[in-house]
Amino acid sequence: MLTRLIFLLSMAGLANGVNAQLQSPDDFLPHRWGETFTPHHLLVDYVQHVANNSPNVQLIEYGMTNEKRPLLLAVVSSPENLANLESIRENNLRKTGLLSGQTDPSMDKAIVWLSYSVHGNEAAGSESSMMVLYELADSKNAKTQDWLKNTIVIIDPALNPDGYSRYSHWYRGMSNMIPDPNPSVREHNEPWPGGRVNHYLFDLNRDWAWQTQVESQQRIKVYQQWMPHIHADLHEQYYHNPYYFAPAAQPYHEYITDWQGDFQIEIGKNHAKYFDQEGWLYFTREVFDLLYPSYGDTYPIFNGSIGMTYEQGGHSRGGRAILLENEDTLKLMDRVMHHKTTALSTVEIASLNAKRLVQNFEQYFANSSTNPLGEYKAYIIKGTNNKDRMKALCTLLDKNKIQYGQAKTVVNAKAYSYDNGKEKTVKVEAGDLVVSAYQPLSVLTQVLFDPEVDLIDSLTYDITAWSLPYAYGLEAYASKQKIDISPGYAFDRVPAMSADQEAYAYLGSWASIQNAAFLSALLQEGVKTRYASNSFTLDGKNYPAGTLVITRADNRRLTNFDQTVIRVAEKQNQMLVAAKTGFVEEGNDFGSDAVKLIKTPKVALLSGEDTDPNGFGQVWYYFEQVLGYPVHIFDADRIARVDLSEFNILILPEGRYRLNEAVRKQLSQWLYAGGKLIALGEANSSLADQEGFKLTEYATEEDKKAAENKSEQEVLDGRLDDYAGQERRYISTSNPGALFKLNLDTTHPLAFGLGDNYFSLKTNTLHYQLLKGAWNVGTIGEEPVVSGFVGAKALRDLKNTVVMAVEDKGRGEIIYLIDNPLFRGFWENGKLLFANALFMVGN
Repeated sequence: MLTRLIFLLSMAGLANGVNAQLQSPDDFLPHRWGETFTPHHLLVDYVQHVANNSPNVQLIEYGMTNEKRPLLLAVVSSPENLANLESIRENNLRKTGLLSGQTDPSMDKAIVWLSYSVHGNEAAGSESSMMVLYELADSKNAKTQDWLKNTIVIIDPALNPDGYSRYSHWYRGMSNMIPDPNPSVREHNEPWPGGRVNHYLFDLNRDWAWQTQVESQQRIKVYQQWMPHIHADLHEQYYHNPYYFAPAAQPYHEYITDWQGDFQIEIGKNHAKYFDQEGWLYFTREVFDLLYPSYGDTYPIFNGSIGMTYEQGGHSRGGRAILLENEDTLKLMDRVMHHKTTALSTVEIASLNAKRLVQNFEQYFANSSTNPLGEYKAYIIKGTNNKDRMKALCTLLDKNKIQYGQAKTVVNAKAYSYDNGKEKTVKVEAGDLVVSAYQPLSVLTQVLFDPEVDLIDSLTYDITAWSLPYAYGLEAYASKQKIDISPGYAFDRVPAMSADQEAYAYLGSWASIQNAAFLSALLQEGVKTRYASNSFTLDGKNYPAGTLVITRADNRRLTNFDQTVIRVAEKQNQMLVAAKTGFVEEGNDFGSDAVKLIKTPKVALLSGEDTDPNGFGQVWYYFEQVLGYPVHIFDADRIARVDLSEFNILILPEGRYRLNEAVRKQLSQWLYAGGKLIALGEANSSLADQEGFKLTEYATEEDKKAAENKSEQEVLDGRLDDYAGQERRYISTSNPGALFKLNLDTTHPLAFGLGDNYFSLKTNTLHYQLLKGAWNVGTIGEEPVVSGFVGAKALRDLKNTVVMAVEDKGRGEIIYLIDNPLFRGFWENGKLLFANALFMVGN
């Protein structure tokens, strides 16, 4: 049965003549549909009303948001289909291979899923969902009732209730009684952080595959129980733009099938028929590509669906009415009507092609299990990797229903090394984790694991590299040969530990974010903890730099020292070694200055208008949901009034900061007194080339002048460039998102636990020279090793630049992280890098 399935059908709703009670949005709401934005609680009330008063609708409450708003699905079909809904659902799952058993052709129905307003301030989507639901639920509507005979429609009216509520409440409170269409006025200029994002200010439309957020996690669980044949994701874009619908723009990921591409065209032509009748403007095959795998169109595609994005002009600035550049006025009613039209057109085309949809869907998964598309047939994660990282990877695979196991026999396989990009013979043996491409979700598996993405067109909307072995910092190999596996992978349980009153110290690992969460918990319990700045040997075992050392001597004042340490370790699933002595065989004894006491972080984090909402949210989420560590949040424009002496760490998330001379002086004094400043991504541009900071774009004035001369010459050389090629020329300076293999100083605390190599996800073109008189911990060399697309000029500028550096300043430090290691919350190795910045550097 569906998890958390709640049928909110009243007994009255099952009686004959129930439709006499069904109200349209116009009749139910305190305002006319399309007149203004409906508060989320009334949207929920209306969906429940329809479910209670139509024999065509069943309601699923599939979860709750961070702010405890319900997440809903309305399942719409004929009463006969609803009576067999579980059989229809299971029959469809059997076609995928995710559920065993024989399929029943009598249960074959087209399944369409409509997702609304994943970006909360693209609110016309949720508004339109109510009328779409009504039209489908109304038994008097002969056209829709005919469609529902062979079609199941699943409507998610608000994927992001917290963001939708943030926007709609703001707008209803700030707008005039009579709409003002002037784009410059207050009601068209939403304040920070905007309703686009969820509670933690994450973009949920980039989170489908990574599932870092509760909304995504809960939605994907129920999505996987249905596996629809068509998924339409209804958005809004800049208000001047006409409506966009499928087919999508290039680049398509190479694993998208001809059927998936061709049927998008059929759907688009059906939409165009209705838009042509009304004279509504629209465009197709531009801007919105199908490459990055974590969108609401691509993720369903890689799960066998026809995935599409629909984009209505309006966005957060549209309000109830806004003046367009053609001097027409775009009204909210226009926006909801357009979305209603494409949604119903999608259901119509699905019903008319139900048999083809089901047949091609079934064939897609048959091919997946027997004839995978890509060249790599198996992905090998060596069992010698850190087990916490391997567990984290398996957790993500489980969330995505990707199967894995161990080789049935020892195999020598030719395979591509993710570490050095070369082919070698790898011995696949007991303990190695193997992900085979011969499985139901073969395509999704290959998309997420392939070391390189084949780009048909470099004009793309998002990052171009994301391979999971790089993200998790794992020794891994991709093989072109099939490896038979036994399903499942069992990790050894952490053995039960008991307090050892004779222990001189307890030793803990430092190689994963789970180790960092353990340290976080220890410090909050008042346990003094050290780390080894050099490797050492004790009882014949080698311990790497970064190893946690929890000595009895440091914690003499702590009541129940042993019990506290063991309790925290067990809760965090960490294994400790009880050391009987502080006298090591090689390296530094535990009383040495080289075994450094970790300062308990007192963290201030900037937010507000100067910060990027996503960038701030990623740090906020990291502290609250990953580390479980307290953080104090201040608006950036109040920094001059913050008593920084109360904190020893200040974090500048991605953003553009206005640091005047007084603020820079304040920061300098705080740093010299022992403060630690951590700058992420674009925040570094506010420090570069400023007095008191060693970060510079050019090493010397001569280098700066040479770069200016080169830029000027390029302008002169381009005076006869053709107009049509300007977009193509622009991408030579861009970096939508690519991986760079860094040269890493593994002896520096900022690099502890990362391994010999670190692959950095670079999503900007910031390029800074190696710092003078500072520690250049992670750098890009003369011949960058890159996965993904980077424009030629951007790549030239990135040669011989710094990506992570530490500048000592008095008793304090500045940590420059030019690439944001917390980007979208899915770069697992980046989480440990950030923990190094918090806990390891500066002790």
